[in-house]
Amino acid sequence: MTGDGATLFESQAPRPLADRLRPARLADVLGQDHLLSADGPIGRMAAARRVVSTVLWGPPGSGKTTVARLLADVSDMHFEPLSAVFSGVADLRRIFEAARNRRGGGQGTLLFVDEIHRFNRSQQDGFLPYVEDGTVTLVGATTENPSFELNGALLSRCQVLVLHRLDDAALEEMLARAERELGHRLPLAGGAREALRAMADGDGRYLLNMVEELALLDAGEAVDPARLAELVQKRVPLYDKAQESHYNLISALHKSLRGSDPDAGLYWLARMLSGGEDPRYIARRLTRFASEDVGLADPAALAHAVSAWEAYERLGSPEGELALAQCVVYLGTAPKSNAVYRAFGQAMAAAAESGSEAPPKHILNAPTRLMKDLGYGSGYSYDHDAPEAFSGQNYFPDSVPPRTFYRPTGRGYESDVAERLKRWRELRRQQNADGGT
Repeated sequence: MTGDGATLFESQAPRPLADRLRPARLADVLGQDHLLSADGPIGRMAAARRVVSTVLWGPPGSGKTTVARLLADVSDMHFEPLSAVFSGVADLRRIFEAARNRRGGGQGTLLFVDEIHRFNRSQQDGFLPYVEDGTVTLVGATTENPSFELNGALLSRCQVLVLHRLDDAALEEMLARAERELGHRLPLAGGAREALRAMADGDGRYLLNMVEELALLDAGEAVDPARLAELVQKRVPLYDKAQESHYNLISALHKSLRGSDPDAGLYWLARMLSGGEDPRYIARRLTRFASEDVGLADPAALAHAVSAWEAYERLGSPEGELALAQCVVYLGTAPKSNAVYRAFGQAMAAAAESGSEAPPKHILNAPTRLMKDLGYGSGYSYDHDAPEAFSGQNYFPDSVPPRTFYRPTGRGYESDVAERLKRWRELRRQQNADGGT
């Protein structure tokens, strides 16, 4: 056995580059300065040598496991790693019992749970008493939004810290460290170094795995971007259409179109399609956008969105995706108005407030003699017989004062609508002044 408990054979076994380059100090962790600086939450915990229960939320390869291990080191706690994918209740009981015994001897336990969101709600509840009484300090790692995946009771006992995907500067520093470890520069030429960083897509572990593949090349072989694409597999962009990225990307698409940026809209459309999103879901959201954010500023927008949806249904992928792209450009360049959306929301609120008030009798049909005797239809003016086909009558319930919900903008077709409504308001004012209904 070696001094750290590994066998002689284990100590001589080759170690992956990512493991050999794992930081030994928090100061060596890349890309997370917002957490690790002296005034950052992890920096403050390290300075105080005291760790509180925490959930580390970030993408793969951002350093969650490394940060947890180093927090155990700086606080002199026993580091107990656990994977929610491979562990069950029996493993948790064993860990909690060992932690209780360790605590009796004066040492705390940092329980690191990787993929903590994989535990179901009941299993998450099982942590609560041990976190509350200090048997363990829980540090969970997740790639999913904790608000959706973790129990509120567990979240209330932990602080959530967000790790960022590694930026280009952090990835370049990681490449430099890898080259120092290997003892030579990587044979990258003609923009291949930049392409390698782009292929990693913010994942440091993935970057180092690609570096190991390049390290096996014959000395002197120059690798340009085209050759690099042949040698290593580009990382598939992160996208889970059942989780938070699904909502983040559709939100980005929606807001890009609302901001009249068709190019950004096409980018987010492409991101969603390349990630495996159902094009029918995108078509449904584009149709919603046409009513919510374009509305009557361009009445053709809704018809265009429905046509694009129908075109996709007829053509399927990939041909039908072009119809969605055309719709994205149309909606992004259309004049915008949420006047109908806002008016409908206000009308719904007013309807809820007024309850079951009946329509005014003069606009009710009177198919029976009794209904006529009760005044149904009495005094109704047929608008087509009125000057300018406008009678100006009241159509709200008698107990509900008329209100203005729809306020058209001056954009697109709504500018014509605004003029028409202005004229009708003037006619109604004149008729009321003359004693009309």
